[in-house]
Amino acid sequence: MKLVDLTEFLVKNLVHDPETVSVKQIDSDEETIIEVLVSEDEIGAVIGKGGNIAKAIRTLVYAAAYVSGEKKVRINIDSI
Repeated sequence: MKLVDLTEFLVKNLVHDPETVSVKQIDSDEETIIEVLVSEDEIGAVIGKGGNIAKAIRTLVYAAAYVSGEKKVRINIDSI
């Protein structure tokens, strides 16, 4: 499974309106950046109290990247 697809699946299942979620992959020589954009109303559902949900999303994606032999991955979560 592609890392972007995994991230998009996880985030879309957390929000009330999945149509507002945008996930993009930006590749560089040293790392892959996955940019997650959600509406301002939904950002709390994706980040969670104390950042716990965001940490869990990052852990799952980092583990998938490690298993598939991908280079370093970074996830940025922001609101539109």
